[in-house]
Amino acid sequence: MRLTTKGRYAVTAMIDIALNRQRGPVSVTEVAERQGISGAYLEQLFSKLKRAGLLASVRGPGGGYELARPLGEVTVADIIAAVGEGVDATRCHGAADCHDGATCLTHDLWTALSSHIDGFLSSVTLESLLAGGAPAHAARRHAHKLIQTRLLG
Repeated sequence: MRLTTKGRYAVTAMIDIALNRQRGPVSVTEVAERQGISGAYLEQLFSKLKRAGLLASVRGPGGGYELARPLGEVTVADIIAAVGEGVDATRCHGAADCHDGATCLTHDLWTALSSHIDGFLSSVTLESLLAGGAPAHAARRHAHKLIQTRLLG
């Protein structure tokens, strides 16, 4: 299980755009310089983020990219999924054929872990990241939801 550079860079770039949104559209070059990421690589990521409805492009002088949705509606899970990533702890990528075509002994464990990670990343928004303390708050909220589900459901 691993989050690749693509997912990390996409989240970093979206946070950068969110932090600088008051100045208007943000250019790829600005993000690339501030974050030390290749501009050509960012263009590829921004294209995917735009296709997923997370970014909008603005043409012309002073153009660039801006968030297509409010900060509170964009989660880290959305960003990672938009660039074609996901967090999957299973060796079989969820196919349940990890042990010579059958389900391995630990498949359910790794599937549950993947689900917990996805739940956590789905609870962290750009808004909460900009407010600070988001990961700890999101982890508590996610744990509380899991407890309620197990006790009530």
